[in-house]
Amino acid sequence: MKITGYRSLTAFHDWRRPVGDVNGIVESGITEVPVLLVETDGGLTGIGLGAHREIDRIFPAVDGADPRAVSTLYDSMLSHVFKSGHAGATYGTIAAIDMALWDLKAKMADEPLWRTLGAGDGFVPGYASGLCYGLEDEAFAEHYTEWAERGFTAAKIKGGRDLDRDIARLETVRGILSRNTTRPALMLDVNEAWNTKQAIRHLAEIEKHIDLTWIEEPVRRWDAPGHAQISRAARTAVATGENLTGLEQYAPLFDAGAVDIVQTGSVWGITHFLRVAMAAHARGLPVSPVAYNANPVAHAAAAVPNMIGIEVQDFAFPTGFAVDQQIADGGIVLGDRPGLGIEIDEAAVARSAAATGWGERGGPHRRPAGAGLRLVPETRRASE
Repeated sequence: MKITGYRSLTAFHDWRRPVGDVNGIVESGITEVPVLLVETDGGLTGIGLGAHREIDRIFPAVDGADPRAVSTLYDSMLSHVFKSGHAGATYGTIAAIDMALWDLKAKMADEPLWRTLGAGDGFVPGYASGLCYGLEDEAFAEHYTEWAERGFTAAKIKGGRDLDRDIARLETVRGILSRNTTRPALMLDVNEAWNTKQAIRHLAEIEKHIDLTWIEEPVRRWDAPGHAQISRAARTAVATGENLTGLEQYAPLFDAGAVDIVQTGSVWGITHFLRVAMAAHARGLPVSPVAYNANPVAHAAAAVPNMIGIEVQDFAFPTGFAVDQQIADGGIVLGDRPGLGIEIDEAAVARSAAATGWGERGGPHRRPAGAGLRLVPETRRASE
């Protein structure tokens, strides 16, 4: 079987609530989901999820190849672009192709990808998330109550600007998840909003109230000395890595002892996750992938020995997606449908509404001008 071509779709995910982090909120709760369909001469189609704007440039590296040679083709794509670098949109495109190739490889074997990758079963432990920064207090509590009802014992909230609010919300989630465990795992993600000394001061205050499991991206993603200093000063673990593309970008963090929980972005693909997981495993570190629509990297997470938990952000899937998995028992239960377990109704995707807010100015990918520069945390007025 040979790779013969590709098609692109844009699906949409209705979260049914505002989503975002300290950098910005999508009030509509509707976000776009780019879909890459890799076609073969054998009638099978591989599905890759994530932005792939560089597809025309990178596809020649895999065109006409046997899709089962996933690892070789991954390195072929990296070699194809080595002169111009592989970060950003280029790496995202490589990831989408890589995901589609793994989907094809498992479909050709007529088995779910988690089995192709050597996992013993399809259960992946997870932690509740939800891009919850924009939720008001009542909606915030209702949201995490839904996670508790599905058996979750761990949760991560979004914060980073209002220290009192962050502490209060961590306490709220602790109370909600206590129905499932006496000691819930509680994480705080500030999305690079602090500088090193702010992080140390804020964590000292938080740790007076909360047994924090980890602090995520406390400072800029490339700041190995800063992460190392924070890790030494705080009791909590430091988690980072979701925005890094390629093993070489992790090397400074590893060398500095700057990361305790090694993360990968699901949008960077399955081979990326597997390689980072093994690099972390060699150093005695756990790995945790962040979430993405339909949780495709969960298949790989089920197969590595040092997986501490996958982020799970929603109970539903994009319009037109039929995904063979359940969110239950405190994690993801992957099914037995071949490949990634994703089927797409292209007609339904075509009818779905357009997204609003994700790419707009001030959206959740735009770093505020004051990030890392606030002398004191923002606080709510007493009248609020």
